[in-house]
Amino acid sequence: MLMVIVGGVVLLGVFLLFGQLWGGTMPALGTAAKVFIPVWLIVSIANLWVGVNKAGYTVAQELPILLIVFAVPAAAAVVAFWQLARP
Repeated sequence: MLMVIVGGVVLLGVFLLFGQLWGGTMPALGTAAKVFIPVWLIVSIANLWVGVNKAGYTVAQELPILLIVFAVPAAAAVVAFWQLARP
């Protein structure tokens, strides 16, 4: 679980890096942080699917993991957006 969360934070960094490379402005970085959230939700749901179908966990067992795995990098993205959107 920790590796997936760290992977999410690294992916957020990649999104912000591409926002910097393509736009170079603070609004572009904010947009990159906003775009990260739905992408990370899809990745988190894929992680849930793997846990249910390959590892043998039930959906009820995987839902709290999904919440944590999604929430930590998404919260980092919200903080990044908030910090980058300030004048």
